[in-house]
Amino acid sequence: MDPLAYNSFILTLLIFLPILGSLFIVFLPEKNKLPHKIALTFSIITFFLSLAIALNFRPLPTNSGEIFNFQFIDKFKWIPFINTSYHVAIDGLSITMVLLTSLIMIVAVLASWNVSKMPKVYFFLALVMQTAVYGVFTSLDLFLFFIMWELELIPMYFLIGIWGGPRREYAAMKFLLYTSFAGAFMLIVFIAIYFNTGTFDYIELVQNNRAFTNLSIGLQLLAFTSLFLCFAVKLPMVPFHTWLPDAHVEAPTAMSIILAGVLLKMGSYGMIRFGFGLFPNVLKTELTQQLGSWANVGLWLAILGTLNILYGAFLALAQTDMKKVIAYSSVSHMGFVLLGMSGLNPSGINGAILQMFTHGTITALMFLFVGVVYDRTHTREIAKLGGLGKQMPIAGAFFVAISLAGVAVPGMNSFVSEFLVFLGAFQSHPYLTAFAASSVIFGAAYTLWLNERVFFGPMPSNWKGLPDINKIETFNAVLLLTIVLVTGLYPSLLMDIINPATKQIINILAV
Repeated sequence: MDPLAYNSFILTLLIFLPILGSLFIVFLPEKNKLPHKIALTFSIITFFLSLAIALNFRPLPTNSGEIFNFQFIDKFKWIPFINTSYHVAIDGLSITMVLLTSLIMIVAVLASWNVSKMPKVYFFLALVMQTAVYGVFTSLDLFLFFIMWELELIPMYFLIGIWGGPRREYAAMKFLLYTSFAGAFMLIVFIAIYFNTGTFDYIELVQNNRAFTNLSIGLQLLAFTSLFLCFAVKLPMVPFHTWLPDAHVEAPTAMSIILAGVLLKMGSYGMIRFGFGLFPNVLKTELTQQLGSWANVGLWLAILGTLNILYGAFLALAQTDMKKVIAYSSVSHMGFVLLGMSGLNPSGINGAILQMFTHGTITALMFLFVGVVYDRTHTREIAKLGGLGKQMPIAGAFFVAISLAGVAVPGMNSFVSEFLVFLGAFQSHPYLTAFAASSVIFGAAYTLWLNERVFFGPMPSNWKGLPDINKIETFNAVLLLTIVLVTGLYPSLLMDIINPATKQIINILAV
């Protein structure tokens, strides 16, 4: 497997394998859980293919000075009259997200094993969504990226709207309206770039610093802000976060796992790849000299990140529903990504990218155990629960372990990512970083409170006889917790790939 072979179509095979699996599901019967088995088979195949791609990926030396290290490149003309191409590739940033997607998809399919309502449609939509997410993380043509971004919305809308909770239609519509409205900002900026440069090709635009360099710095800042708002909704960033708790509460467990584990990362990925890549001039210190200190983008990222971290933590403390606690904890933890980006230095960006991966693994496992509790008790109301560890000791032990990861104890992967975020942000914004670091206390408070109220203390008599986690749930828990521990104890497994990509982002900002 040569990562530098042009048009090897190995990456294309990975992207469209889930679509192939969805077609198998359409034309085969539903009996004997056949849709479930086909979805699992294709998820496992794509995981091992993505793992093979990652193992064959060759990071450039951090001192190489190269702007790009894209590999497994597939490119050919797609719609010639608008100069757009089918152009996909991976680097250290995207391969991390591709691996995360592949891993979370296996967990989500297994978490959907008891789906009995229209399973063919359910798994068809899930696999189509997987292809769209792969496309988002690998597209190097702006038009193709937009198509994949919008394609992801359709399956998730139906997966929430059909298989969700009592207010599923409201949650699905709110999710669609927020994200599609935000996508309009992206489309406007991309079209403006095309009419200004005549191309949608990301590499060409970045190499020549062409996006809007012939326009005033004020217009460049306006375009950056418009694109940033689109990605901020998906992140989600306060105050555009309100769609997330509703979507999580009403979504089936597997879709909450995908939503928190993968889909939120599309927003932060877009900020780093396209916000930093296409608008390096906006992020330079010279901008504040021309427009004033209010135009310091790094400072605004730090303010917004700190707001996300603390506001999400305070809201998590106030919730009475298990899913809402974890949903608002996601708002808080994605704030660390913004804070890491605000440093505009290697440590901060390394931490932001690693935080995207670590949050995906930890929050997916948390939502998995919310599903475990709900499947057995048919409630997520914390006040109605308690003492479940006596009936479900294995589930309780796993939840304590993943909660420790959630509060970033040493040995867990979140400790490394949050440490790097604080290290990078402190170099540029020491006071804001110190303020944001107080969230560690609040994070521990709502996490330990959730543990104590659900799995410890007196147990209501109606919970006697509840079964512990089954084999499928145990496999999911062991798989994710192993990833959390291995990447926490030996973070260089990921950092050796991420760090060269970060250096290349810094090189882009320096152009």
